[in-house]
Amino acid sequence: MQQAGSPPATGLFSRIDFGHGAVAAISGGSDSTALLILLKNHFDRFLPSARLIAVTVDHALRPASAGEAQAVAGLCARLGIAHRIVVWEGTKPSTGIPAAARAARYRLLADIARREGLDIVVTGHTADDQAETVLMRQARDEGPGLAGMAPATLLEGDVWILRPLLTERRSALRGLLTASGLEWIDDPTNLDHAFERPRARAKLAEDENRLEGLLAIASRAAHQREELSRGGAVLIDRHASRLAPGLIHLAPAFVTEADQPAALHALRVLLAVVGGTPFLPDNDRVVGLFALLSAGVGRATLSRTVIDVRRAGIFLHREARGLPAPSTPSDGTLWDGRYRITFGDDADGCVIAPFGRERGRATLVPEGGEAPASLFRAAHAAAPAVWRDGICLGSPGESGQLPGAVAVPVAAPFTRFLSGFDLEVAHAVSVLVGAASIPTSPMRTPAVPKASANA
Repeated sequence: MQQAGSPPATGLFSRIDFGHGAVAAISGGSDSTALLILLKNHFDRFLPSARLIAVTVDHALRPASAGEAQAVAGLCARLGIAHRIVVWEGTKPSTGIPAAARAARYRLLADIARREGLDIVVTGHTADDQAETVLMRQARDEGPGLAGMAPATLLEGDVWILRPLLTERRSALRGLLTASGLEWIDDPTNLDHAFERPRARAKLAEDENRLEGLLAIASRAAHQREELSRGGAVLIDRHASRLAPGLIHLAPAFVTEADQPAALHALRVLLAVVGGTPFLPDNDRVVGLFALLSAGVGRATLSRTVIDVRRAGIFLHREARGLPAPSTPSDGTLWDGRYRITFGDDADGCVIAPFGRERGRATLVPEGGEAPASLFRAAHAAAPAVWRDGICLGSPGESGQLPGAVAVPVAAPFTRFLSGFDLEVAHAVSVLVGAASIPTSPMRTPAVPKASANA
């Protein structure tokens, strides 16, 4: 990590494959402005044919924000960098503004990237931001979250959010701007102690030595999280199989694996994916569930997933409660957290709804005795079906006279944000359920380099 006041490291972007170019998020603050200068220098020297597009998100939360966005536009014009301004429109929430603004910002940045045919958005998060993040998550007792922000995060399956300045101190970036004769905008919100991050920033300002300790915590936690992801992926590959859509089998040997932390993690991921929940179930509850698994017989429900333990192994399927009501989803709708539904032009009057128990009882059970017929039927009853005028036409994607509807499985906890720390287990479970493949990370080296601030 760079020491406070030392210049930014050379080769900051050497590990990144920018492909055709990137979107650079710039608010006008010191961090994002320095990022843009560094990116321009890199693109000018090494990627002259690649496109660099600066984007300012005007959150429209302060009267001055529109003028600040125009000031950034002027800077980009002087530097010869293409620039876009996008506004967060609509009614703003009365609470949870920072989280809502962050979600809107990522969405708007990703939309611009897609529109421009790019798949990379670069942000100016620094080592100071990382330390603040860890401090806030410590206060919330978020164990896995102590890894902080990952250098690379996949957003909604197709746009990478890269944070190449996580090894850099804010003071070093401001020194770069001062030496270049460039100014930056200080957002007054960063001093408003009504919000969590400014309070964390103020605490760190009182004790600079604390920052190094927080970054060390992030380094250890990131390494542990990657190891857990790797171990979980190995066990999913070794023991898990998909017997039918929505029905997963774990071999009996799964519960005897020596690496129990990896087994617990793999099970938590599988429960969330089968149940379609965006968060992993509580670790302590899964620890308790292992006692049932070890007994070799029993039945439980967790994270909307039925866990049916038999001599032949462990079977997982979506429980019957809480399934979506019949609906006409828009194209690309996420159904029950488990399937992405797309409709063709001939789907007028059709809705998506579960098959239900009656249709499930009519399921043709595969031969071979891999699982009891009742489990195939239960999984099928909770699967999406195309209905018209109260008549079930069949599964989306079936051949024949069905409208052009397709249901593609998704890995629920990684659908919106997939941290680079979790890539291996996300890949393993995506292959298992038949989800869309995860695009290759543009980071050429492991997501957490040993020399980095959040390694």
